[in-house]
Amino acid sequence: MMMQGRQLALALMLLHLLLWHESVTIEVPQDPKILADLRQPPTITKQSVKDYIVDPRDNIIIECEAKGNPVPTFSWRRNGKFFNIGKDPRVTMRKRSGTLEIGFRNGGRPEDYEGEYQCFSGNDHGLAMSNKILLRVSKAPLWPKEVLEPVVVTEGSSLVLPCNPPPGLPPPFTFWMNSMMSPIPQDKRVSKGLNGDLYFSNVMAQDAQNDFSCSARFLFTHTIQQKNPFTLKVFTNDPYNDTSYNDSDPYGGRKVVESTPTFLSPLGSESAKMVLRDEQLLLECIAAGLPTPTTKWFKKGGDLPGRKVKFENYNKTMKIINVSEEDAGEYVCMANNHLGSIRHSIFVQVKAAPYWLDKPTNLVLAPEENGRLVCRANGNPKPSIQWLVNGLPIDSSVPDPSRQMMGDTIIFRSVQMGSSAVYQCNASNQHGYLLANAFVSVIDMRPRMLGPKNQLIKVIENNRTFLDCPFFGSPFPELRWFKNGQGSGLDGGQYRAYMNGTLEIKRARAEDEGTYTCVASSILGMAENQVRLEVKEPSRIVRAPEHQSAIRGSTARFDCKVKFDPSLPVTVAWTKDDKPIYLGWRLRKDEESLTIPNINEGDEGIYTCTVKTEIDQDSASARLTVLEEASLNPSVSSALPPDRPDPPMDLELSDPAARSVRLTWIPGNDHRSPVTEFLVQFEEDRWEPGRWQDLATYPGDLNSVILQLTPFVNYQFRVISINAVGHSEPSHPSPKYQTSSAAPDVIPRGLRGWGSEKDNMEVTWEPLLDLEKNGPNLHYCVWWRRKDSDGEWNNVTIIGLKHVVRNTETYVPYEIKIQARNELGAGPESNVVIGYSGEDKPTSAPTELHVSKVDSSKANIQWKPVDQVSVRGEFKEYRLYYWRESSHVPGLVFRKENKTKGFYTTVAEPSAILSDLVPFSRYKMFMVAANNRYEGPPSNTVEFSTKEGVPDAPSFFRIKRRGFDSIHLEWDKPLEPNGLLIGYQLKYQTANGSRQGRPRLETFLPNVTEFTLRLPDRSTRYNFYLSALTQVGAGEIFAEESPFFANEAYIDQVDIATQGWFIGLMCAIALIILILLIVCFIKRSRGGKYPVRDKKDLPLDAVDHKDPDGSFDYHSDEDNKPLQGSQTSLEGNVKESDDSLVDYGEGGDGQFNEDGSFIGQYTVKKDKDETEGNESSEATSPVNAIYSLA
Repeated sequence: MMMQGRQLALALMLLHLLLWHESVTIEVPQDPKILADLRQPPTITKQSVKDYIVDPRDNIIIECEAKGNPVPTFSWRRNGKFFNIGKDPRVTMRKRSGTLEIGFRNGGRPEDYEGEYQCFSGNDHGLAMSNKILLRVSKAPLWPKEVLEPVVVTEGSSLVLPCNPPPGLPPPFTFWMNSMMSPIPQDKRVSKGLNGDLYFSNVMAQDAQNDFSCSARFLFTHTIQQKNPFTLKVFTNDPYNDTSYNDSDPYGGRKVVESTPTFLSPLGSESAKMVLRDEQLLLECIAAGLPTPTTKWFKKGGDLPGRKVKFENYNKTMKIINVSEEDAGEYVCMANNHLGSIRHSIFVQVKAAPYWLDKPTNLVLAPEENGRLVCRANGNPKPSIQWLVNGLPIDSSVPDPSRQMMGDTIIFRSVQMGSSAVYQCNASNQHGYLLANAFVSVIDMRPRMLGPKNQLIKVIENNRTFLDCPFFGSPFPELRWFKNGQGSGLDGGQYRAYMNGTLEIKRARAEDEGTYTCVASSILGMAENQVRLEVKEPSRIVRAPEHQSAIRGSTARFDCKVKFDPSLPVTVAWTKDDKPIYLGWRLRKDEESLTIPNINEGDEGIYTCTVKTEIDQDSASARLTVLEEASLNPSVSSALPPDRPDPPMDLELSDPAARSVRLTWIPGNDHRSPVTEFLVQFEEDRWEPGRWQDLATYPGDLNSVILQLTPFVNYQFRVISINAVGHSEPSHPSPKYQTSSAAPDVIPRGLRGWGSEKDNMEVTWEPLLDLEKNGPNLHYCVWWRRKDSDGEWNNVTIIGLKHVVRNTETYVPYEIKIQARNELGAGPESNVVIGYSGEDKPTSAPTELHVSKVDSSKANIQWKPVDQVSVRGEFKEYRLYYWRESSHVPGLVFRKENKTKGFYTTVAEPSAILSDLVPFSRYKMFMVAANNRYEGPPSNTVEFSTKEGVPDAPSFFRIKRRGFDSIHLEWDKPLEPNGLLIGYQLKYQTANGSRQGRPRLETFLPNVTEFTLRLPDRSTRYNFYLSALTQVGAGEIFAEESPFFANEAYIDQVDIATQGWFIGLMCAIALIILILLIVCFIKRSRGGKYPVRDKKDLPLDAVDHKDPDGSFDYHSDEDNKPLQGSQTSLEGNVKESDDSLVDYGEGGDGQFNEDGSFIGQYTVKKDKDETEGNESSEATSPVNAIYSLA
């Protein structure tokens, strides 16, 4: 019996060792060369939703995408049978993808392609499969034609108007309106039920004033259908007068029979309801009665879940969100008025579709390694777990000796190269199923170097540096570093090698230069790479610029002497007030200085010299102060500018003591600016020789002070004078002075105890400063003991800065104290500090993690806490891991991001609020308990969905173009709609400076993204406010203002023809021209005359020419032209005028006298001359009239 017990214990130990030796999955680097050579099974990366409803007006797209190497191929099953895509001309598959596109351009019905689809993606290493995608075509059937007779009802009785909308896919949203397209007001008396019917708890006479029509809105196709309206006829005991209605007496004094409450919905005294976990429970009780009953809700045997329950529809509907198992039970609704009450019991059952507790993930192993796949799910009823491999049940697949089934876990031992496959876990019950693909990829790959070859690293001396050597291989190679190809591997002391291939050199020295070789080796071979390290001297400014004051017009010079490694290219740059200096004809720079001649006020500022190489830099700054010119009057000595003082002289030491000495000096010339203080500095030659440090400052009226010193230091002093202009040069050093040794005065700082492992405690502290050691051979004495043990103190004396206490229990408190000592004695002891030994992984997980209340952006979470003992360390927090799994908005693309949030609480029933959630999304989360070093096992994984919220602002909103009489607006849907968009709301109003017009409102369907607004006046400007709408309400507003176009004046100029004043001007001009033409034609018909009597008295024209003899020549070039009085006919023939010259003579030749008058002008036509002689001879034809206008 004892032997059997030992064998059983040995077997359990071996099993424990086996599971403990389970290999961590290999992390494959995202290196293109590695990924190109790495053979892996396919992984489904994108697929359509399980319940896929499509619009019949669009082409059907069923998504299926996968990755793998080699590139996977795709096939489909439809209704469980192979779907031959090549035989259907309407079906195509995208290249390098499994996504199907079904087009109907050349005919066909989308309904013919309804069914269940499943995508398969495979390559040489396995086969992955998608969920089963149920494809259905959205339907919006017409309302059946029916003739509705008027509904006759007695005042005060109850009434139900049935809606019975046509069964759409998805079901439509119903609402009631009247013939004026106004919503039916709903209240405690009249309300719509969950089934769409309209319930009247009691009918009033004024209800007959409306007709009632049920409308159905099909959200998917954005169509609304309306049922024929109901007409009510209400019988009253007395005639109805609508003027007698008031709130206090709705029946206008008529006697209406009152009644006790009765239920219109549901019927009977009890009913049952089944709801799935994490869904929404809606319970409804609508009662009839007069007066209108009041409804109340109770839960038998407990309270209503206050954080999750919400009452709607005037308390007739109770809604419980995110239903959990504890919400099951008997709910009672009670309706009552002053005549009585009635109750109805609803028995609620909570079931659950499968949900993940532990979803299987991909496993990458090397040959001979171990691993496991775990698939755990829960549900109600308990889901059954089925494993498949490459799409086939695991029982009927090819046996694999390295694989062993253990319930919901598959264990792999010593896998071989042929073991690669894709495993599917299917968890299902009567309410749904979950399907997860997880591949097991067994790879062997020789070690490979991923970094650049023969990399050169340059580092400054005494700096820490890292040499990188990224590598990969399967099995995971062992990496070792060598220097100059010799010696054993580098690790320890000056070097530290990391698992990822990086070698750390803690303090680079000249002797660390050389070639470092990293060698990665495994059973498949080895690979190596080399890194060349060069150690360079630091770049330093050895003579820095100093503050100085200079008189305007003089020359200033700043020194900047640098020292650097000669093998590195170096640049020396100057800046003024952190801005680059542009060197030109005035500013000059050489290798060691910057010269500024003829300085002025603009040159004042801070000048910085920077020396820079490719790996380091150094800088120093000094200020230039510009002073006014000295007075030209030599008798006024006070006009000389102040300057920095001269350094003190003749430093002497006196009155020596153990920890003090007197220092005396003679002040230098103050240069017209009194010395305000003296700065005493010291230098010691033991710890930091050559470095001067500030010791103390003293008032400017002292020249002899006692210096307080530290033991065991060889001092040397110097003094600097300071006035308003600046610091003097340092004085010459004083003689050296050595203080005697003493015991330490200081307690080591930073004492703490903490565990680096679960069974130790590291005691650490900060070292004493060099000037705090007070003597040679400094060491530390450390004491510790278990807290509250009252036992003896343990102690150790060490030189270092850390002591490790080993073989401790996990996370127990210790009392710790420390003391510094040297050759002359011990210093003071520290106070007792409480430290703790190391922490271990917590053993317990929070339980019963659930969500008790969710709104659009917040969730109230609750859980059962862990036992504080199981934390095995200092409890830090409950750490919640959560991520957005999907969005309920179809087709919304987003980036998944794992988030964490910590909650510190020690109460018995912890709860917290998880905020900043995205509305209308499905989330998953689990929780762990954490100490300072480790996290415990995860809790149950919880899924929950946030409620619909108001959408974000549209992704853009702009005024695309503007015409003379319109503005065209464009926008696009929000990046995060936070729900199902039902449309857009555009508010706009005129804007004239600070005055704004009456707001106007436009609403649009969700597929409308543009709008054209007609402008009553082109100068009118508008403010626009656009927001998207969901069922919750309007979202964030995107505001725009109609712009002032730069070419608006040009538009007005081009469109001048539309201006009223311009049209009036043109009409006036046209009218004037018409009148002139009419006058000319009238004169033309009467005949124009050329009266000589008027011409004789006219003066000679200025263009007349004189003959040489002094006489005037009345002839000109115009004599050879035809007379302007003649006209040309429309046919082009010359017609003799009625007013011809023939009328004045006896022939056609008109003869002139020497005064230019006609011969015979007093002949037969004399009477005509007398009657018309006063008419002007100017512009007698229409042509001349037009010329005169020109």
